[in-house]
Amino acid sequence: MTRIPDYDDVKAAAKRIAGHARRTPLLADTPLDRLTGGRILLKLETLQHTGSFKFRGAWNRLAQLDDHARAAGVVAFSSGNHAQGVAEAARRLGIRATIVMPSDAPRVKMQNTRDMGAEVVEYDRVHESREQIATRIAEERGATLVPSFDDPEVIAGQGTVGLEIAEQAADVGLTLDDIVVCCSGGGLTAGIVIAMKHLAPHVAIWTAEPEAYDDHRRSLASGRRQRNEPGAPASICDALLAPMPGELTFAINQPLLRGCLAVSDDEVRGAMAFAARTLKLVVEPGGAVALACVMTGKLDVRGRTVAVTVSGGNLDDAQFAEILARP
Repeated sequence: MTRIPDYDDVKAAAKRIAGHARRTPLLADTPLDRLTGGRILLKLETLQHTGSFKFRGAWNRLAQLDDHARAAGVVAFSSGNHAQGVAEAARRLGIRATIVMPSDAPRVKMQNTRDMGAEVVEYDRVHESREQIATRIAEERGATLVPSFDDPEVIAGQGTVGLEIAEQAADVGLTLDDIVVCCSGGGLTAGIVIAMKHLAPHVAIWTAEPEAYDDHRRSLASGRRQRNEPGAPASICDALLAPMPGELTFAINQPLLRGCLAVSDDEVRGAMAFAARTLKLVVEPGGAVALACVMTGKLDVRGRTVAVTVSGGNLDDAQFAEILARP
């Protein structure tokens, strides 16, 4: 396992991404307060470059490459949001990017990745290993492999979300009680955990996952990383289908998480529809799981001040139309 990043790494990442990544809003005073009985603050990473928080970690990682590494290019594997984050960071830095993506990834994510200039290599997520494919390509080209979550610089970059949440809540005189984080491999969670451990250790941090891919919930319960079996039921939360928590991210998250929450796909659909109709926000399934946990009472937020990550907004038009057509 590589080194564990710390608060100084997150602060350094914040300086490194300043002027490149957006400082996204922390939306307060919405109908969610009346609905839940709490004070809900929405961290809108849907408004980040490429439509998700992933640009932060990608920029922090790629911006530190030396001239030789930049000339050799980068390789990443992702179902879409990390793919777009790496592709856009690479485009801005003039670095060749190759992204290994599942053939069933949302078309909008795949096309956006190509439009940013990256080469896309498709694979079968059921029968092939994206890690093996990406590692082989990187070794053949002498390129740098940029993991989607199990990397200290990627984690530090995602931790800037936690820095901003703490600063923005303090700016309006609010004391946080909880943060609910959309979770796949655990990189965003780990970054936020590192930031909040230093800035506000009293804040309880919870992961939010799809029910069929609740590997963090099972891992926290057992004390060791649990894998999602390849035959697990399909989920609309394409961004949250990592096979298991990262080795590095779980080492960071396990001792500091308060707990892990999970919601059904129908509950996610309900949160997406509420976000669109009532909050006027476009949120992809994986970006809506934390919101769904709060809306459905998976976490009792009555009388509490709770930050919720809205981590991505990349979804196909047809899927969005289907969500809005539901009663």
